[in-house]
Amino acid sequence: MFKASKKISALLLLAILVVGSILAGCGNQASSGKEGGKTQLTFMFRGQPKELAAYQSTVKKYEKSHPNVKVTVVSVAPDQYDTKLKAAIAGHKIPDVFFYNPAQVKAYVNSGILLDMTKYVEGSKDVKLSDMWEKGVNKYRYDGKELGQGAIYGLPKDISGFALGYNKTMFEKAGVPLPDKDKPYTLDEFINVAKQLTKDTNGDGKIDQFGTGFNVQWSLQPIVWSNGADFIDKTHTKVTIDDPKFVEALQWFADQQTKYKVTPSISEAQTLDTYQRWMKGQLAFFPVGPWDMATYASLPFDYDLIPWPAGSTGKTAAWIGSLGIGVGASTKNPKAAAELATYLSADQEGQKALVDAQIQLPNSVKVAEEWAANTSTKPANKQEFLDIINDYGRSFPGEYTYTSEWYDEFFKNIQPVLDGKKTAAQYVKEEQPKMQKLLDAAIQQEKQSAKK
Repeated sequence: MFKASKKISALLLLAILVVGSILAGCGNQASSGKEGGKTQLTFMFRGQPKELAAYQSTVKKYEKSHPNVKVTVVSVAPDQYDTKLKAAIAGHKIPDVFFYNPAQVKAYVNSGILLDMTKYVEGSKDVKLSDMWEKGVNKYRYDGKELGQGAIYGLPKDISGFALGYNKTMFEKAGVPLPDKDKPYTLDEFINVAKQLTKDTNGDGKIDQFGTGFNVQWSLQPIVWSNGADFIDKTHTKVTIDDPKFVEALQWFADQQTKYKVTPSISEAQTLDTYQRWMKGQLAFFPVGPWDMATYASLPFDYDLIPWPAGSTGKTAAWIGSLGIGVGASTKNPKAAAELATYLSADQEGQKALVDAQIQLPNSVKVAEEWAANTSTKPANKQEFLDIINDYGRSFPGEYTYTSEWYDEFFKNIQPVLDGKKTAAQYVKEEQPKMQKLLDAAIQQEKQSAKK
């Protein structure tokens, strides 16, 4: 999928040189992949600071229990990871073990980037597939035609529901009834509550406490889905953002800022972004993932989880996210690399270390149920994460297609809609043909690259 080109940008070329130099240190010193009697592996991963620290600590535990293996860790900030991974691939310096997006399974398999891990997973005494989230494992199965079945080309780092968090302390201070954890707000109810909690708290004439602060790229999907619409049809061949129900959901999302004034404007967000406002206790509602729990444990307020507000269907929706832990097909030590990947995803010791660090939900269904029932750690309603996985969570639209450029295109020029300079109806009319063209290209690309 990612081939070197004479037109590689200066940024990408620099990334290739930087990442390549790191990875080459382990991969090129000996053709056998061994040094000093130890098997050498590289592990490239991403995360927020607490996630990075947790994985580095867990790798050390792995090395302690596997004294003949030395792992060189390459930790990358989330916003730089995709660029650096693509650079490593283009530079023929694929890490032995690495995180990757499930939307890349088809392309990475067809391009010979990922190792088929099936025999190592099914033959491992430490992996109990029957106790792992089936939806998580299936994201990394591919039989050459359909996702979700066939060979295993990775295991889930985790599987996570993106729940809606609320500032419980703010509700109580304002005398607003707490939300029902089992019954979602309607869209109108949500706006009404958000209005009540949008205030000038210090009397300086400026709003400094807002009801919401959603990033459109990560928070629009639940509104669209619960309103009975989607980005793509069931055949995964037609872009459907021109559906009136989609337009209605997008306009509602934009109206939070432009009409109802319950979310910071673009200028206010530049002064202090919504994540920082949430951390300071200045937002009533904000999305929460399991990876946030360690950071949010020290918030200056109490928070909990509820379902996302429901559109015209009356049913809540949410997305299920995941990262895969894959093994590079070019690794010189496939067995050892697969063992490291399975340790991080499925081994009880590895899982305990990561779950105890409060940066993810357990991959073991049994352990996850016990974890959710433990009310001694925040948030109290961790069951919401499990409900998303079990009942109403969905995959990102881009995961169903060979490439996700068509889906990414939707968010590239959406700011004028959020600022009220363009209506949702105008925007989707412009974007639908652009997205369809990219989707058609992805379908054609898949046909041409499919394994015979």
